[in-house]
Amino acid sequence: MKKYRFFRLSLGWQIVIGLVLGIVCGAFTYHNQGAITIMSNLGTIFLRLIQMIVLPIVVSCLTVGIANIGDLHKLGRIGGKTIIYFEVLTTIAIVLGLVVGNLAHPGTFINIHDLQGSDISKYMTTAKSASHTGIWDTILAIIPTNIFKSLADGEMMPVIFFSVFFGLGIATIGERGKVLVDVLNGVSEVMFKVTNWVMKFAPIGVFGLIGMTVAQMGLSALLPLGYFILIAYVTMVIFCVVVLGIVAKMFHLHYWKTMRAVFEEIMLAFSTASSEATLPRLMEKTQKMGVDKGIASFVIPTGYTFNLDGSAIYQSLAALFLAQAYGLHLTWEHQFTLLVVLMITSKGMAGVPGASFVVLLASVSTIGVPVAGLTFIAGIDRFVDMGRTAVNVVGNTVATLVIGESEKSLDQDKYHHYLDNYKKEDLKEA
Repeated sequence: MKKYRFFRLSLGWQIVIGLVLGIVCGAFTYHNQGAITIMSNLGTIFLRLIQMIVLPIVVSCLTVGIANIGDLHKLGRIGGKTIIYFEVLTTIAIVLGLVVGNLAHPGTFINIHDLQGSDISKYMTTAKSASHTGIWDTILAIIPTNIFKSLADGEMMPVIFFSVFFGLGIATIGERGKVLVDVLNGVSEVMFKVTNWVMKFAPIGVFGLIGMTVAQMGLSALLPLGYFILIAYVTMVIFCVVVLGIVAKMFHLHYWKTMRAVFEEIMLAFSTASSEATLPRLMEKTQKMGVDKGIASFVIPTGYTFNLDGSAIYQSLAALFLAQAYGLHLTWEHQFTLLVVLMITSKGMAGVPGASFVVLLASVSTIGVPVAGLTFIAGIDRFVDMGRTAVNVVGNTVATLVIGESEKSLDQDKYHHYLDNYKKEDLKEA
């Protein structure tokens, strides 16, 4: 009997529909506590499902990938390239934010005293504790004293650190380590299958998260700061299209085809404002594109912590916006100081909840901006966070392909084949 496949929307379009329905439902249920609770719980269920699968995938894929590399010198070279690439791109993102902020002057047209402040006490507490963290504390925090505690707490960098050493250890014992590699390969395959199941809930999770946000804040919250939000999004688009487009061209990558292939992940990141939600799928897709498993498993989780291009743009723009709103004239020396401070604090607070806002709290005081000013943009932080999270995902996708190509560990035939046939391959697995 012949089977007929009915028309089915792709996951990306299902997420878009969930996003639109969430906005509409949130607008109609503004300040309705019952509806907010239901939508919040739907979103929380999805994010918890994602958190459930992220670390098992990182540990299994990264350990096997490092074991296959097996060369400490090569691993050091990959790690060095990755960190340098992340630092260069985030610095460019900060500079772009400063340039656009100086040209567009988003804060000049705002009367800061007409804006309504929001509660930022939870960020203040985090910023105070984080501001006392020096470079040595940051380095020490990467080294786990108890890997099981780090896994339980969801601490990404200690888990990556342990997985790298565990993988190298497996590589050194030769054939005896093969059984561990086989087990971990099995774990990663199972977890990717679980990921596909979890992603079927994504449109509902997206509906809940965006609906809750709109119902709590209302679309009217966007109006007073609409120009700032517009400038932030335009700057992010410029970074993705121009800067990352040029980087992709330099490394012989097909930028627009690659973006189409990860459209679902970009939409998921945008609608949930969570990079973590896309991490398992990005690791899987970049490997399907032909990137070596060890590189994909190392670069993406590390980028999730350190390569936050969208956040860097937002932080520099927001700092200038507040300075302009308060009528403060920032010299180039002040702005260079801001650049250096943002470069340091954004790395030192990687993994801190609400990191982008916390970085701003720790940085604006260095250029004389009152910390109280952040209460006026806290209300729209979620809406901007959606854009910067999507940019972070685009940046990490390009970074993985770039590092793979630079190491000659990107199979170009496989890359081109996947870009031309990714819809068919993803449909087979669905």
